[in-house]
Amino acid sequence: MIRSKALPLELSLFFVVSFQLLRAVTASAQEREEPGKPIGNVSVVGNLILMELDEGALGRKNLFDLGGHSLRFTPARDGYRVENLPLEWDAEFGQRITGPHVAVHNFSFPFSGKSWDAFTVGVTGSIRFGEPDHAPGFGFGGGPPRDQGGVSIGRFDPLSEAAGNLVNTVPAICVFFKPRLSGDRYVKELADRVVVTWEVTEPYGNIQDFTWTKTTNRFQAVLHRDGAIEFSYDQLAAKDAIIGLYPLIPEEAEKPLRTLSASKHPPAAAHLDIQKLKLSVVGGILLKAAFEAAGPVLPAGDPGVAGIGYRIYFYSHTPESTGSTAHANAVWTIRGFAPRNRANGAATRYIAFGEGVPRAVEANGNTISVQGILPAALRSAKQIYVSADASAAGSEEPVARIPAKPVTLSGIHNPEVHLSSLKPQEGPFSLLYESFHYYALPNPRDWSCTVINSLGDKFDFLPYYSDFRVDNQEAGTPSNGPLGAVGGAVTGIGAKQSGLDSYCTPGRFQWGFVQPVYVGSNQMQERPPADAPMGTDHDITFYQQQLAEISGDGKMPPYMYAISQIAHEMGHRWAAFVSAKVGDETIPLGPVHWARGLQAQVAFPYRRPTEASIMGGGVWQDNFDGTYTQLDDDYYVPATGWSYLDLYLMGLVSTEEVPDFFILRNLVPAGKDANGHPIFKADRGKVTIQDVIAAEGPRLPGVDKSQRVFNTGIVIVVQHGEKPSPELMERAEAIRKQWIDYFSTTTGRRASMTSNPH
Repeated sequence: MIRSKALPLELSLFFVVSFQLLRAVTASAQEREEPGKPIGNVSVVGNLILMELDEGALGRKNLFDLGGHSLRFTPARDGYRVENLPLEWDAEFGQRITGPHVAVHNFSFPFSGKSWDAFTVGVTGSIRFGEPDHAPGFGFGGGPPRDQGGVSIGRFDPLSEAAGNLVNTVPAICVFFKPRLSGDRYVKELADRVVVTWEVTEPYGNIQDFTWTKTTNRFQAVLHRDGAIEFSYDQLAAKDAIIGLYPLIPEEAEKPLRTLSASKHPPAAAHLDIQKLKLSVVGGILLKAAFEAAGPVLPAGDPGVAGIGYRIYFYSHTPESTGSTAHANAVWTIRGFAPRNRANGAATRYIAFGEGVPRAVEANGNTISVQGILPAALRSAKQIYVSADASAAGSEEPVARIPAKPVTLSGIHNPEVHLSSLKPQEGPFSLLYESFHYYALPNPRDWSCTVINSLGDKFDFLPYYSDFRVDNQEAGTPSNGPLGAVGGAVTGIGAKQSGLDSYCTPGRFQWGFVQPVYVGSNQMQERPPADAPMGTDHDITFYQQQLAEISGDGKMPPYMYAISQIAHEMGHRWAAFVSAKVGDETIPLGPVHWARGLQAQVAFPYRRPTEASIMGGGVWQDNFDGTYTQLDDDYYVPATGWSYLDLYLMGLVSTEEVPDFFILRNLVPAGKDANGHPIFKADRGKVTIQDVIAAEGPRLPGVDKSQRVFNTGIVIVVQHGEKPSPELMERAEAIRKQWIDYFSTTTGRRASMTSNPH
C-alpha cells in the first residue's frame, strides 16, 4: 500500500516516508494477500461506473453518542464500575498548558497499580502515565509520536482496530482520542482532583481534511484523589474517537490455554525451526501466543532479523485442511525489520501486526511471543482453530508449520463495551474501551474484483468515490495494485508485478485507490468556499490568488485537490522506488516518494511555471556558495506534473532526454530568500539516468514500445439499496474530465488518458 504525500511519517509525519515503514503499516493485510472477491453489483451510468455494494459488504459504523453526558468510573475491586450521567461541567478551565507535561502537587493519583504525581496530556484527547516504548527509526509505534503527550497510533490505523491495539501498551486514559486534533489544553489542580479540559478542532483546510474551517470539540476529564475518573462531553463536532481506560495488565496474571506442536518438516535454521506454540490467557483479557524454536531466537539488533516472519492464523470454524491458511479470520504476524537508513542509530527489530495485537514483541532465549485481544470475528466463539508457521527472509514460503488444532476459549473476555448503555451494577471492568468510528472497509482487492469481473479487464487505473465516510482519519486514500500492464510486465522501475490473481486481473489492471474518497471531503469540492481561511503553503487556499491570475476565467482551476490525489496515487504505479548506483555507493532516491533533496523539476508543468514532481523531490537553485534555495517543495499541493525521471519510468521519454540531476543530502536550514523561499546548506551529489539504470536495469518496455494510451474507470460507490447523490455524480464526472486533461498536459501529450467504462 502506498500513501499519498500529505503528512510525513518517518520524519514526523511527512517529510519523507520510509518504504519499510509503509510496508510495515500494511503488513497485516499484505501478509495474507487474501484474494479479492466481488462485493456488489456494477452498472454503467454515462461515463461513470456505479458500484452498489452488497448488504453487509461494509463493516458497521459506530458514531459517538455521549454528547451532553458525563461518564463516571468508580474504582471497585479488580477494576471500575461505570455510570452514564447528565453533563457535569467545570466552566473554570484553569491554566492553558503549552506542553504535554503536568505535575500533580496536592496528591498522587492511583492508576494501573501505581500512584502518579505526573502525567502527560495529548492534544489529541488522551492522558498517558509514564513513557511510551518508542524505538528510533520507525514512525508507527516507534520513533517520535505525532502527539508528544498521551497515546499515539499508526497513521493508517482504523480506529475500530486501533482501540484494541492500545491494550497493554502504556498506562493511559483516552477521554476522546482522535488523531490529528489540534488546539488548546487546560489544567486546574484542586485539593482533591485535577481537571483537564480540551478545546480542539478537527484538521481543516488541507487535502486530507473533511472541513475547510475549524470545528468545536470541547471535553473534560477529572482525576480524583481516590482514583475515580470522570469524562464530560460538552460540545463535539467530531463523531469518531477512542474512549476508555487502559491500565496495564499484571504480567503474573497468566493462565495456560493449550500448547500446539509442529508437524514434521525438513530441517530449518534453529531460530525458525518452531517446535511449539504455547497459548495462554493474561489477565482474563489478552491472548498470548509464544513460539518455542529449536534454538535461540535472533535478538533485536542482529542483522539476520530483517525479513524473517512468524505467523499465527486464527479460524472461527474448522479450516478446509490442516495446512490451509487462505481463509483464516485473522492473522497475527511477527516481522523482522531493518531501517533503510541506519545512520540515526536504529537497529533491526521485531514488530507485530494484526487485529488486536500491539506492535511490541518479546524475544527471549528460544521463545518469541506476542499478546493481544481476540480479533472481532472470534469473540463470540467457544472454540477456535489456530495454526502457525515461520518463514525466512526473502520468502513467504513457510520453513516450519504448526498445523491447525482446536483451542477451547476459557477465561478470556472482550474489553470493548458500549459505554452509553452500561449500568452501574455491571462490571467491574479491569480495562474497558469503546471505539467510535465510520464504516469499516472490505479487502481492498474486493474493489477491483467487483469491477473487473463485471466489466472486464479493460482498466489500467481504478479510483473510487462515495457518499459515505470510512474509518480513516484522512480524507485521502492509500493506493496499491498488482502492477499489471498492456503487454509484458514493466521492469527497471524498482517494483515488480505480482498478485494479479488477487486483484482478479488477467494482466492489465495496474493500480487503484484502496478506499473511496468521501464526497463531502475537501478534495471532492470544486474550489474552497469563499469563507475558507488562507492556510499554509501546503493548503490550496494559499495559492488561490496566484492560480486565479493565470487562469482564463479568473478563478482557481477546479478540483485541484482531487487532481493532486489521483495523480499522486496513480503515479505510484511507476514511482518512486528506484535507487542510483554512483561509483561504489547505491543511493535511494526515494523510497516511495522522491527524497526531499532530489532535484525533480517538472518537464511539462500543470499550472505553474516552476513545479516539483507530483511524487516528491523539489526544485533546487544552486547558489554556488554551499547553499541551495528551494523554489518548490516536495509537497503535492497544488497539483504538479512529472519530472523527467518520472517520465522515463513511465516509458515516455528516452534516456537521452533525461538531463543529469542531483540529490542534496544532510540538509540544514539556512534562512530564507527575499521571496520567502527556504535556503539550506547541503551536500550535493550528481546523479544521471545511467546511474539509475546501473542500480535497477533498463526500463522495459523501452520508450519505443511502451504503453501510451491508458484507461481509468471512475467508480462511484453506494451502499446497498442506495442511489448516488447528484453531488457525487457531478463531482466524479468533473474529476474524470480534469484527470484526462491533466494527464495529457503533464506528459507533454506523449500519452493520453481515457475514461471509458464500456
